[in-house]
Formats: sequence, structure tokens, C-alpha cells
Amino acid sequence: MQRSRFSALSLALGLPLVTFSFALWAEESYTIILKNHLFTPAQVEVPANRKVKLIIENQDPQVEEFDSFDLNREKVLFPNRKSVIYIGPLAPGEYSFFGEFSPNTAQGTVIVKEPKNAS
Repeated sequence: MQRSRFSALSLALGLPLVTFSFALWAEESYTIILKNHLFTPAQVEVPANRKVKLIIENQDPQVEEFDSFDLNREKVLFPNRKSVIYIGPLAPGEYSFFGEFSPNTAQGTVIVKEPKNAS
């Protein structure tokens, strides 16, 4: 009994610290708007080898699901709400994403590039 209380307490105290640390590590954020079943901008450039935060604002009246096999991410996007997805660090390249309920229109790409000041 004591062990399970200790484990629960450790988890309760440790998880916010891990989440907070992860959020601090993501220095840059990028906003993507979902409206009329389209992601805008459809292409987002992010720096290579860094964690970044994607803020996705669903302005549609329907629920959508952000899905990306390339990024290994999926997230339900509730109507008229913002959602956050952390990605990276990623190697340079292109990573596609789409709306699962509107796959023919809600499409986009994360383009990962080396920072210009990298030597």
C-alpha cells in the first residue's frame, strides 16, 4: 500500500516537471489555422535538430484529426479551439500531415531546414 502511494506521489510530482521542462525546450512555435477544411499555411518551415511547438487552431465548426505518419503524431482538433503538438528534433526534409476527416483538402507539409546561421 505504501509503495503504490509513493509511486502515485512520485508520478504526480514528477510529471509536471517533465512536461514543464519539455515545454521550455521547445523554443519556437508555429501557428497553423484550419478553416474550411484547409490548413493555412499549408507549408511550415521549421529549423532542423530542434524541438518546436505547432499551435493548430481549428476554426471549423466540426471536429478534425491532425494526422501525420511522417511525424508519428495524431491529435483530435476540437471546433473553435487551439491545440498544441510538439515535434522534433527532426532531420532536414519534408514531413506531410493531413486532416483525417478531410484528407483530400486538409493537407500540409512541415519543411525542416538547417538554420541559415549554421556552419
